[in-house]
Amino acid sequence: MNEKRNVTLEIAGSKYRMTSDADEEHLHVLARMINDRIEDLGTKAKRTATPAQLLAVVALGLADDLVTAERRRREVEQSARETIARAIARIDERLEA
Repeated sequence: MNEKRNVTLEIAGSKYRMTSDADEEHLHVLARMINDRIEDLGTKAKRTATPAQLLAVVALGLADDLVTAERRRREVEQSARETIARAIARIDERLEA
């Protein structure tokens, strides 16, 4: 089990101190992803929106990405099952012949 330690992350211009047993570098990578998404919103959004609004928009974008990735994973999994089932059926046909 990993040891818990204090980690400070900067997200949307604010510093967040937390205790976590997650890999510190991984947490920093995630924080950079969030900050990159905030940057992608543009200077007007950063100037007019509150940090909470910016984080809400980023959270919605990340949630949408997660739903899309999960849907795609299920589609690929179903396609793989169908391909395997067809291959097994062909093998069975040849073995019966």
